[in-house]
Amino acid sequence: MSENEPTMTSGTVGRLCFKNITALAPMVRVGTLPMRLLALDYGADIVYCEELIDIKMAQCQRVVNELLDTVDFVAPDDRVMFRTCERERDRVVFQMGTANPERALAVAQLVEKDVAAIDVNMGCPKEYSTKGGMGAALLSEPDKIEAILRTLVKGVSKPVTCKIRILSTVEETVTLVKRIEKTGVAAIAVHGRFKDERPRHPVHCDFIQAVAHSVSVPVIANGGSLDLVKSQCDIEEFRQATGASSVMLARAAMWNASVFRSHGLLPVEEVMEEYLKYAIQYDNNVFNSKYCLCQMLRDKVESPMGKQVQSSQTNKELCDAYGMQEFYEKMETQMQTKREAIQVHSHPEHPVMDGDVTTMYVRFERREYPPQITPKMYLLEWTRKEKLEQPLYEIVQRSQDRAFQSTVTVADKKYRSTLWEKSKKFAEQAAAVVCLRILGVPEGKIGEENSGLVCKRKREAKTNGTMEDDVTKKRHLSDSDSQPQVDKEARGTAAVAHNGNHRKPDTGTTLDQHD
Repeated sequence: MSENEPTMTSGTVGRLCFKNITALAPMVRVGTLPMRLLALDYGADIVYCEELIDIKMAQCQRVVNELLDTVDFVAPDDRVMFRTCERERDRVVFQMGTANPERALAVAQLVEKDVAAIDVNMGCPKEYSTKGGMGAALLSEPDKIEAILRTLVKGVSKPVTCKIRILSTVEETVTLVKRIEKTGVAAIAVHGRFKDERPRHPVHCDFIQAVAHSVSVPVIANGGSLDLVKSQCDIEEFRQATGASSVMLARAAMWNASVFRSHGLLPVEEVMEEYLKYAIQYDNNVFNSKYCLCQMLRDKVESPMGKQVQSSQTNKELCDAYGMQEFYEKMETQMQTKREAIQVHSHPEHPVMDGDVTTMYVRFERREYPPQITPKMYLLEWTRKEKLEQPLYEIVQRSQDRAFQSTVTVADKKYRSTLWEKSKKFAEQAAAVVCLRILGVPEGKIGEENSGLVCKRKREAKTNGTMEDDVTKKRHLSDSDSQPQVDKEARGTAAVAHNGNHRKPDTGTTLDQHD
């Protein structure tokens, strides 16, 4: 089987098969897009995303992110809960935490066309999951398990699977998996530990073997990272020891994703650099990236590099820690070029009304104006000449990438650029340009004929754009206070602009659930 081709069933084109595969297990805070792509590069057949809770996913909007070439599922607060791309579309399994059949179906239908299969987590033993009736709590409610799985199997076009832990006896475990098999699932992943056991406890291969011999659907063995799987050659031994059709790896892959590689492990330093490249390319949340890199560092987390990684607050600082400044700058340049191309394509240059605001596609380019002259100065002088109230600027900031947009009010009319700027001052200048162009008033560009609006004294006195700030009224509003509508660009290119999404390292997920 090729390392780069998805496994298909013999009779159904494009439908994922779970026989004789090796998978990246679902791991909270680890199984985000960069780690999944890295595992695929090294030879994993299937990759699971981190467990995502149905209640939070059900509130998400699907957004096509043109900047990153991804599909993002964005929460109402603009956090990206799940990000995927074409590269993994036929290989990624979406795992959810749920205890409700109807809600589970709603989430599965939301994501099904962007993933290869749907999985239900029935193995997490942590209290935050079990107290909501999810995870391992479902193991004591077989009727609910059946209801959830039957609803999903009937309601979505993609294969449905589940991941369980073993029960107190082999007989109980076998009885449960036989009931699960009857729901029509495509595979059952079995973590060979009891729900009160942790990774330090030995895995019970005999339980997995009993399950594998009792059902006809593929069984995926999980839990061997501690004792059995240290490199790719150990995967087959674990498969044989459990009698399972397939193997799923969590911590062994988290520590070094090249464990899937048929030619042997690579130095973890090389793996970390490849991970970071994906993290930058897909704008992964910096705190999530830090967490994954620290897991790879393991006992070296207190080394000078480890401390530099831990102290990093931006993706740039992470790249600095690994000597990847040139790569970071290259990606930033590419992203900015693509961002501008998307904005030019998406936004017309002629005025468009957005409610009561006149908008235009305008970016303030400082180099186009003399050092002592800005559009805000011209607009201020024009209002004085016309005996109007001074311009009033309102600022909003986008949470995803902390970019700014300004609306200026002149003579009871509002003007705004559709673009988001990197600073408040640039956002205000862009709004002033829109207003001046709509009014047909000069804006002070280099080579523009002198209109007399800004006298020679002011040209000479003006330094670094400070005068206008002293004489212009401004009001900076927070997102919650602002009235201007944030249109599709604010959600699309915002999810687009920064999985910045991610103001929290583990948004929308439960906590650690490795192996």
